[in-house]
Amino acid sequence: MKILNPAVAADIAAGRLLTLDLGCGMRPRPGHYGMDHLDLPGVDISGSLEEPLTALPDNSVGAVTTRHTMEHIVRFIPLLQEIHRVVVPGGTVHVETPHFSNPYGFSDPTHVRFFGLYTFHYFSDAVDQPRKPVPNFYIKERFVIQSIRVSLVPTLIMNKLMRRITTKVLNWSFRLQDYYERAVCRHFPISSIKYTLTVKK
Repeated sequence: MKILNPAVAADIAAGRLLTLDLGCGMRPRPGHYGMDHLDLPGVDISGSLEEPLTALPDNSVGAVTTRHTMEHIVRFIPLLQEIHRVVVPGGTVHVETPHFSNPYGFSDPTHVRFFGLYTFHYFSDAVDQPRKPVPNFYIKERFVIQSIRVSLVPTLIMNKLMRRITTKVLNWSFRLQDYYERAVCRHFPISSIKYTLTVKK
């Protein structure tokens, strides 16, 4: 892992919290330092997310965003542990990935894992779990799921207006999302799923 932008090192030295875009590619989000395994224009930190984030001290990050990156990560749980280490208590982690029912996401040969409503509940305390709990003994690091939002794959039946209405209804509650994921998503797939997490220490 290598810091390319001197401003990152200066912020770390001054104790200013970083805002990171992991797997940014050539278009890091505005207001974020971009990290990618390729040394591309706009990348502030180069390094593989399969390896420890060695250039980042504990509690040096205020927020992390990662969009359509986690599904490519083989060492997913170690990456979560590293994110937990570098993000301050109460800091936010925004993750967007394809949903497991997305046929395009499932077809991509570079995707090594798939995500659903319960994925991050495996890393949350029992008191933070939904009515139907899942095992949470894999790692000691904990996250709190603040919100989960889904969007639907366009289909002939699920036109623009229908998608907008259905998406709004689905995102009213976790129970509706749970029912949809269990009973409906194979017929009307979900395109992507967005999680907002906070780090619990």
